[in-house]
Parts: sequence; C-alpha cells; structure tokens
Amino acid sequence: MNNWFMLALVGKDRPGIVAEVTHVLYEMKGNLGETSMVRLGGNFTIMLMVCIPEKKELIYEKLKPICDKLGLLFHLDEIDAALHQHIEADVRISIHGADQAGIVASATDVLYKAGFNILNLESDVGGNPQSPVYIMHIEGVAGKSYDDIEKALQRLAQENDVVARMTPIDTMLG
Repeated sequence: MNNWFMLALVGKDRPGIVAEVTHVLYEMKGNLGETSMVRLGGNFTIMLMVCIPEKKELIYEKLKPICDKLGLLFHLDEIDAALHQHIEADVRISIHGADQAGIVASATDVLYKAGFNILNLESDVGGNPQSPVYIMHIEGVAGKSYDDIEKALQRLAQENDVVARMTPIDTMLG
C-alpha cells in the first residue's frame, strides 16, 4: 500500500471526535499508521498517518461533512510514510519553572546546539493563574554526548531560573 496521507485536525474538544473521524477513514478502507491524538486546553488535536486507496480529493470530500459537523479544521497531505524506521530516544529531559515567554524557544535552541534531536515534546501549564508553572518533558536522541546536553541544560537553568534535568534512557530495561 503506497497511498499514505498525513491528516491533521483541530477543534473544540467533545466526545466522539476520534470515533467519528476514524470511522470515515475506515469506510474508505483506510489503515492507520502512527497517530497522535491529544487534548490541548479545551481543544482536541489529531495528527495521523493513514493509507487509503483513494485520491486526495475524494478523501477530502468524504472528511469535510464530518469535520464540519464536529467543528474541526483539517489538513491533508500526501506523504512518504517511512514506517518501520523508528528512532529510539536515549534521553529524557524535564524542565519546569515559573511560566515565561520564550522558554520553549530557549530550551530547544540550547538542546539543538548541543546536538540533541527532539523526538517528542509535551508541555503543560500548572500552578494557578497568579503563579503559573511551565512544565516541559522532552525525549530525544543525544547526538554528540550526554555531557554536552547536561552542560547546555545547566546553562539554560542558570539563565532562565528553571529546573532542568536529564535522564538517560536505558532501552535494554524491561
């Protein structure tokens, strides 16, 4: 099967989004590959790879009514699936501190310069409206060395008054 597409959807969260969207894809003989579906604030987002033996225009036409009904914006692109080429993360990083504009840009910049390849980044805002706390969890691959990443995180922590920790992931456990 070579008709792979990347489908991105976003809209106000409500029950049934995943069921209704995946049902439409299944009706077109769609087969899902990798997916990410998550609630962000009051919104729900989906990014998924799907292989469908149909043209992009027909898929778009079949998705539009259900997305209009659910209030979802969507985008569909043909892709090279590149399945089964998984890269395993070997480092997990946690960063937290008082919420401040630019902390994601600063953190990812120092990690990039230290040779770190981000595979997954999740963040949340905790605390309360008077004292919001930004919490970021990152997994990726240490390109150069753990020491370069550790030094970059120490510099980030000092310059931005945050707590930054790195934990190597032993993929042989379990």
